[in-house]
Amino acid sequence: MTTIYFVRHAEPVHGWADNRTRPLTKEGEKDAMKVMEVLHEVPFDYAISSPYRRSMDTIMECAVDHGLTIEIDERFRERDKGIDGNVYGMFQKRWADFDFHEEGGESLAMVQKRNMDGLKRLLWSHNTETILFGTHGTALSTILNYYDPSFNCDSFLRMIDYMPYIIKMTFHGTACIGKEEILIIKKKFKGKIQADRA
Repeated sequence: MTTIYFVRHAEPVHGWADNRTRPLTKEGEKDAMKVMEVLHEVPFDYAISSPYRRSMDTIMECAVDHGLTIEIDERFRERDKGIDGNVYGMFQKRWADFDFHEEGGESLAMVQKRNMDGLKRLLWSHNTETILFGTHGTALSTILNYYDPSFNCDSFLRMIDYMPYIIKMTFHGTACIGKEEILIIKKKFKGKIQADRA
């Protein structure tokens, strides 16, 4: 059995122009320490992350606490966002049609394929290990949907305010045999969706 603790990143600086180098807010940095505290007793064997700074920084203290170096895999990056990609209508369209994407953006099918390709390889190469995994809301959502097709737009919107969020998933081979939410810290998502929610 392989166990993965997926950690959706803590609160980032939303006004930061470059998506890859977007840092955590001061609150996000404090919450990253909570991630380390919650996972302190977990016997991790390996750590891996999206290449985006906010994901790496959220699990960094935990990795250091366990004497691990974080490996980076480009396949686990967040969805490439195009024009007006973070508005409520776009969320609905993408979840209704996994092949839909806005101009310059990725579809959920694209995100799911590269994340699952990477995850399956990870599960085979680190079989029976316990893994710390730094990830994103959309990327993680496509993994959850792969194993449970009832995970939908409403499920994603529930998660959008969880920063950080930890879900533990257990696997036999590449089959998911269990999942458990470990940590939920609510922070109001500050993207364009707020205007649409009003």
